[in-house]
Amino acid sequence: MEDAPGHDGLVVPPVAFGEGRLAENILHFARVLRRAGLKPGPGAVIEAIEAIDAIGIGARLEFHAALSAIFVKKHEDQPVFDEAFAIFWRSRDLVGKMIALMSPVAAIGERHKPKAGAARVSDALFAERQQEAAKSGDPDIEIDARLTVSGREVLRRLDFGQMTAAELAEARREIQRLSMPFDAVRTRRFRPAPQGRHFDARSTIRQSLRTGGDLMLPKFRAPRLRPPPLVVLADISGSMSQYSRVFLHFLHALTERRRRVHTFLFGTRLTNVTRALRHRDPDEAVARCSEAVADWSGGTRIGETLKQFNRDWARRVLGQGAIVLLITDGLEREDISLLADETARLHRSCRRLIWLNPLLRFSGFEARARGVQAMLPHVDELRAVHNLNALSDLVHALGGPTDRSVDPRRFLVAMRSA
Repeated sequence: MEDAPGHDGLVVPPVAFGEGRLAENILHFARVLRRAGLKPGPGAVIEAIEAIDAIGIGARLEFHAALSAIFVKKHEDQPVFDEAFAIFWRSRDLVGKMIALMSPVAAIGERHKPKAGAARVSDALFAERQQEAAKSGDPDIEIDARLTVSGREVLRRLDFGQMTAAELAEARREIQRLSMPFDAVRTRRFRPAPQGRHFDARSTIRQSLRTGGDLMLPKFRAPRLRPPPLVVLADISGSMSQYSRVFLHFLHALTERRRRVHTFLFGTRLTNVTRALRHRDPDEAVARCSEAVADWSGGTRIGETLKQFNRDWARRVLGQGAIVLLITDGLEREDISLLADETARLHRSCRRLIWLNPLLRFSGFEARARGVQAMLPHVDELRAVHNLNALSDLVHALGGPTDRSVDPRRFLVAMRSA
């Protein structure tokens, strides 16, 4: 039995299940996973077929567990695999319903935000169908979009958690094109200047020695400006992993263009990934961060990790007017008093503490969670971090004055009045 090569490098191995086509279906499922962002190779396909051959086709739960153990290599890939499995291993009637939902005319009803995995999987499932439609020579339908919003504007407002794989790739390219902030602060050191209010006697005398003291031209100096240290504490728990992964691409671009950027990831423990983000390739840098972190998409202990940072790292990285970016949803389940104390200590150690919370994407956000209430009094700004527009606003905020619209006290006033 000869192998049947595929367009993506995967081949059907010489394993047969009687008269059925299960091996071929597993191969097609692996191709869907690859288009959705996972990386199953030919070896994984062979292992999957051999595993199903060994355990037999029994309960659906066992079939799911066997394929998941082989194809899922990272914790963050599990939701995508689950969604792909639920859609792929069903009847064709579901695919027909999905096509109807994706058509230009659909029934008007209540809209629910799709899961992030569902969007990527649907793109992967229909990629081959769209290619076949393009090859079939069907007439193209032209749509007049002069009065509609441009695709780039829609992308900039789209939530990171609802983006497809293609949209995430385009968002990463947009992040690379962001103009980085110029938030230089005055230091105690000086640099030569053509003119100014500070007379440099030493440079003036040194210059006059070249002419034997016959010509003495005044020299000046000015304070040296340099960007302050930027310290990032990013939550990578299950509810934050999707946003933290995209935010890491922003931090990679920031690390390339300015010095003294320190990045820490935390879930149930604190991990320093500053060196991993210095890799030139952004995807490789994010992959190294994922390998360095053992608790990605797990639980969260915000108070304990802030305590560890304040004890082990604050004096090393929070000097010279450092700015701290804290990205978390603030949903703490442990000691709230510890969270409040450690957030206050962190606030006293830095020049500016900016809290980036993706929950602000909801217009009706209220500070009802105990963790949010404990952290709010000790931060300078509270900003959203769920789309490209939010990242662009953050860049402008780092290079400019504080905006009153992001003052966390507005939530404290509403909380006290309630």
